[in-house]
Amino acid sequence: MTGDLKIVLEFSAGAELLFDNIKKREITLPSTEKWTIRNLLKWMKENILRERPELFIQGDTVRPGILVLINDTDWELLGELDYELQQKDNILFISTLHGG
Repeated sequence: MTGDLKIVLEFSAGAELLFDNIKKREITLPSTEKWTIRNLLKWMKENILRERPELFIQGDTVRPGILVLINDTDWELLGELDYELQQKDNILFISTLHGG
């Protein structure tokens, strides 16, 4: 592989609260491996998830109630965890969980 992988992560509807209240961040992933959503979630948990990981991650996937859009397309149409990230992908996480 050549060059690192640059993608954009966005968080909305409360999901940003778990990531230092940052709604949008550009990240660069090393090209040492093939990056899938599965690897990305693990990387996010280890590197940028700051609060209450149980509200975002369940097992090796996002918990129910988190919508994932890849370039404005529902990740369920793209292979979910097995989707291979591409240069400049935009991944949006939207929380549908609203607590009081």
